[in-house]
Formats: sequence, C-alpha cells, structure tokens
Amino acid sequence: MKFTRRILVLAAALILPASAPLAAQDLSFDQYLQLLVARARAEGVSEETLSRMTAGLTPSMRAIELDRAQPGTTSSGRGFAPVSDYLARHVDAPRIAGGRREYAANRVRLAEIERRYGVPGEILVAIWGHETAYGAVTGGFDLAQALATLAWEGRRRDLFAGEFVALMKVADRGYSRNQLKGSWAGAFGYPQFLPSVYLRLAADGDGDGRADIMSNRADTLASIANYFRDAGWRSGEPWGVRATLPGGFAPERYATKLSSPVCSRVHERHSQYKTVAEWRELGVQPQGALPGDTLATLFQPDGPGTPAWLLTSNYRVILEYNCSNYYALSVGLLADRIRQ
Repeated sequence: MKFTRRILVLAAALILPASAPLAAQDLSFDQYLQLLVARARAEGVSEETLSRMTAGLTPSMRAIELDRAQPGTTSSGRGFAPVSDYLARHVDAPRIAGGRREYAANRVRLAEIERRYGVPGEILVAIWGHETAYGAVTGGFDLAQALATLAWEGRRRDLFAGEFVALMKVADRGYSRNQLKGSWAGAFGYPQFLPSVYLRLAADGDGDGRADIMSNRADTLASIANYFRDAGWRSGEPWGVRATLPGGFAPERYATKLSSPVCSRVHERHSQYKTVAEWRELGVQPQGALPGDTLATLFQPDGPGTPAWLLTSNYRVILEYNCSNYYALSVGLLADRIRQ
C-alpha cells in the first residue's frame, strides 16, 4: 500500500504546474529522473540509450540559475534598446566575411537546397552564422543534464520534460552523449534546434541517411530550410527592404490594431499591413524591389529620423525561429550582406 501511494505521489509530481515551487515536488532529482526515464521508455527509447544518457546525472545548478535569470514575458514597460546597437554587434565585418566564405564554399549545395525548399541560401547561412558563428560556438552543456534539471526544477516543467524525452529519441538514432551538447536550455547543433524540433524538421542534406546538425554542413543548411518552409516561407519574396519616409510622416497613425497572442511586444511595434502600392501612395518609398501587391508592415524601431523598413510575411517566418525584432532584422540584413 505504501509503495502504491508513493508511485501515485511521483506520478502527480510529474504533472505539477510549471509554476510549482521546488519544495512542493517532494522528490529528489534522482527520483524525478526515474519518472522521465520511465516516460521515455514508454515512448520507445531503448534501455541502452537510457542507460548511457543518464549515467551519473546530477542536477546542474548553473542551468537553473540561467533559466531563472531570463526576462519575463510581461509587456509592461515600453522602453526598447536601440536596434542600431544590436545590428552593429551582429552584422559586423567578421560575421559578414564568414558568411561570404561559407556561401561561396557551399554555393552548389545551397542552390540545390533552394530549389528543393524555396528558401534563399543567404538566409540559411545568416541563420547559421547568427546562431553559432558558423559552427564555432555551439554550447558545452550536457543536454541530458540540463534538460532533466530544468524539468525537475519545475518553472517550465512541461517544456523541459518533453524536450528531455525528445533528446532521448535523438540519442536513440545513434548519437553519443558527448555529441549531444549545447545550450543550457537544450538547443544544440549548428542551427541550435531543440530536440523536439530536430525530430520534426531535421533533414538529410547529403543523402547519407542521417540528419547530423552537429557537424554536417549539408544537413544543417537543409534542416534550416525545412524549418523555414514549414513556417511558411514564400519563395521569391524578400524578407523586407529599407524604406524612406516623407517629411512629417507619422508612423504611429498606422499602428497595428491587432494583438498577437505570442510575442506581443515584438509584433505591436509593427504597423498595419498595407500593400506596397498603398505605402507608395502615402509617400513611403521602398529602396528595393517589391511588387506593388505585396503586403508589408512598416517598421522604424529607433524612432523619427532613423532607418525604416517595409517587412513582408517572410520577416515573420524569421521571427518563428527567434521571436525578436533584433534577431530577425539582423538575420535579414546579414543575409543581404552575404549575398552582395
């Protein structure tokens, strides 16, 4: 009877709300880990994989510290750091030069991937460069330890428990624990996919039957392309172009009337969507090729007198990768510089 009651307590702890404090779990790390292992086993992960991926696991206090240091999602407070400062750090000479080298070295492969997925090669290279400096910085956390720790800690239990099980499934495809290292939050490989994203979208770019995003360029680029296609990238449409505004133009007059259910602070900074032809009628002039019937939103992040852009739906696809205007704008601009 005591054994049965203990099992029920353990099972209930696994589904405690993510906001539940650690003390409410009434579980040691080892006890909670056994629940995660049981879930992975029930979903088909082999005993050999579970054994090698969890041997000697202890909680990572550093992962907990970094997770708790993340900013909240509240939209209170309206201040934003200048985009120009971020762009200066992320669309810099070394990253541009590295991107051009990778683009040139993989030109034939990129052309084939673009034919298959419809995503321009320079966008793929820019994502790779932004995420890991073209594979130079991929993270050194033991993913099994980090994900098990964050699931046990409980702030975002559902997310990290699911990612731990997904990681076990990735490992079950023949990847060693040493290969499966990455960020404290579980992203790994050249494109920094979460394990669940890997299982859903990682692609074999060179036909060898594996999707190795940890060391294989072809697989990495094809996987990013597959992600973008899945997110709705429109072939042949740019992510956006610089735009000039007429004197006295007031972007706030065209503020969006929509409220995004996710990343609201990101999307609320964009204007209403209008066709490029309609923007032209208002005096907004795109500085690149955009058909008149293309829907675009106006974005002038640093205020009057600073650079502005007309952004298409493909910009929102970049936001699917990382919901940050700083990130998406820098990826688009880096891609443009790589292609030049």
